[in-house]
Amino acid sequence: MATSKRENGRRRLGILLVAACVILAGCGGRRGGNIAYDPAGFVAPDAPDLPIGNLEYRLGVGDVVSIYVFKVDTLSGDQTIDAVGRINLPLVGPVSAAGRTTGEFEDDLERVLGAKYLTAPKIAVTLKSAAQRIVTVEGSVLQPGLYPIGAPTSLLKTIAMARGTAPEANARRVVVFRHIDGQRMAAAFDLKSIRRGESPDPIIYADDIVVVDGSSTSKTLNTVLQTLPFVTLFRPF
Repeated sequence: MATSKRENGRRRLGILLVAACVILAGCGGRRGGNIAYDPAGFVAPDAPDLPIGNLEYRLGVGDVVSIYVFKVDTLSGDQTIDAVGRINLPLVGPVSAAGRTTGEFEDDLERVLGAKYLTAPKIAVTLKSAAQRIVTVEGSVLQPGLYPIGAPTSLLKTIAMARGTAPEANARRVVVFRHIDGQRMAAAFDLKSIRRGESPDPIIYADDIVVVDGSSTSKTLNTVLQTLPFVTLFRPF
């Protein structure tokens, strides 16, 4: 079931990125497209859920995990990952958790407990709350990918995390996707204007998807998808 949710999450992300490319296409090197620029109503997103497919999520400082040790209640319970990336497990003491997936952390705990205290321990670790969240940066950047952010940041800093815009990028057209009031919303921003101080540098939140326009957009996909209906800002899609 977790695999199915993870695949569905990836499929939804893929659809969004393709749709972004369609909206962005057609006006190389300048503003354009049918998403509004710098809209006043592009507010903070809804309260986030746990990361999609948290089996792939890597634990970080401040995350809370629920640990269940089969038939050993004294070792079970919620633990917060401390400032140096560890939890303090009874009997065992500090155990490194940051940078591990929940599955990897389960293996670590089974290895530690099995070495000294329990015979073939069975342990389940689940992510209860995430302090560290993810922003997705795609399109014409030097290093597209998923980047952890512990607190809201700016669009310029988000692009910098992806090593900046690629040579073919159209910095005047960047689209940010976000969930607001239960709907997927979008807004366009002009990086050149922001860098010159002519426009404010918008806040980027965890779970936002940032797509930078560029010449690498698939022409074939554009041709096919431009025939489909698409809604603009403040309409669900």
